[in-house]
Amino acid sequence: MIPINSVTLDEYPEIANNLINSYENTSDKPEEACGIFGIYAPEQDVAKLTYFGLYALQHRGQESAGIATFEGSRVYQHKDMGLVSQVFNETILEQLPGNLAVGHTRYSTTGSSRKVNAQPAVVETRLGSLALAHNGNLVNTVQLRSELIKDKFDLITTTDSEMIAYAIAQEVNAGADWITGAMYAFKRCHGAFSLTIATPAGVMGVRDPNGIRPLVIGTLDSEPVRYVLASETCGLDIIGAEYLRDVGPGELVWITETGLESFQWHQQSERKLCIFEMIYFARPDSLMHNETLYSYRMRLGRKMAAESPVEADLVFGVPDSGIPAAIGFSQASGIAYGEGLIKNRYVGRTFIQPTQAMRESGIKMKLNPLKDVLFGKRVIIIDDSIVRGTTSRKLVQALRDAGVAEVHMRISSPPVTHPCFYGIDTDTQDQLIAATKSVEEIAKQLQVDSLAYLSWEGMLETTREDTNSFCSACFTGNYPVAIPEQVKRSKLILEKVVV
Repeated sequence: MIPINSVTLDEYPEIANNLINSYENTSDKPEEACGIFGIYAPEQDVAKLTYFGLYALQHRGQESAGIATFEGSRVYQHKDMGLVSQVFNETILEQLPGNLAVGHTRYSTTGSSRKVNAQPAVVETRLGSLALAHNGNLVNTVQLRSELIKDKFDLITTTDSEMIAYAIAQEVNAGADWITGAMYAFKRCHGAFSLTIATPAGVMGVRDPNGIRPLVIGTLDSEPVRYVLASETCGLDIIGAEYLRDVGPGELVWITETGLESFQWHQQSERKLCIFEMIYFARPDSLMHNETLYSYRMRLGRKMAAESPVEADLVFGVPDSGIPAAIGFSQASGIAYGEGLIKNRYVGRTFIQPTQAMRESGIKMKLNPLKDVLFGKRVIIIDDSIVRGTTSRKLVQALRDAGVAEVHMRISSPPVTHPCFYGIDTDTQDQLIAATKSVEEIAKQLQVDSLAYLSWEGMLETTREDTNSFCSACFTGNYPVAIPEQVKRSKLILEKVVV
């Protein structure tokens, strides 16, 4: 390895693994890290309920899935690479008995250790096993890893999730109970983390002091009341649970046979929910701020129509995430809405790599233009974001080939100019097209007749919430949790280090 600014891949293996994964990722969208689920429901089939909860959260991660259940002090677990429906079947679920469970569906890119990184992370403690599912990313993993190795913990994965689990174990083994040990451990963790944690005594739901990643609480209609935790309300809906409230920033909820208790483990919490959860990541039928995200995304489209009007014959969205904003744009502008692209919803991530020629036309694997609808039309195409611009350019070319007269692109978020360190897989800054090019230059590269992004102010105003309660660092570079310099520098490793 060649050291770069005193940072090497050997010194920071968890950073290096994430960088290699990000470098090899071919998606042109920001990628969410995970979906998490937790349930305390005696006399219920918790494994099957968790399975369906993860099924609803599949959009948050498609490469590995896992469930851990507890029956008394005994833990049962199953996790593997693949979609939820591929990892589990009836026979496997029957081998996961218990009264409580946590589950995880993960976004991970390529790499040799993918299976070992599947969650939940299960570790042993003085009080028994704990199983932890994590959504987010820590930014102080170098320090935390060093502390754990010094205390003789044998880390077997490259995930910060395992480090959080061992940090709890470290406190519990020193004499703390589950709640005290967990709260001490969380104070050592800096960054974004929403967690569901199962123990023999109960289930925890936890959010970092800024609540960057979402986590909600639901109840099952039964006596006594059973509680459910999920990344989004769609994970509650699928099993018939009723949304109760969000887990608050800096809050720990503890669910046992006596009910639900709340502990504010961090006293200086300040809500900074990732705005991309509202724009793109979360399912449109999930509730945030007492409305579906479909409603918010329609308002984004209406705001775009007001900010960046253009004459055209047809408005359509890039399926599926661009559709609500396209409908809103159509309603506000009076321009007809229609379908211009058909999505093959059976195409997911694949381990079979196409040839270069296939890759160059790969957009047609997922999206195919309706030529007779588009021919000769001036079209407005709505998308939620542009990262590198590679997919957008292929899409525009496909529309040109279909015979459109003009292509006007509207993006329902501001330009992405900074990488995320809190659980979204984004490129290094110099690979983000908006970080190195003006809007006019991007339009020229994409070969569109016009391009406009939603303003940062318009995006936040449209939430109808306190505009200071969101993290929008990927648009501004203002990170709510300080990013250590070695983590920032690590984004440059792949360009300068030969592995």
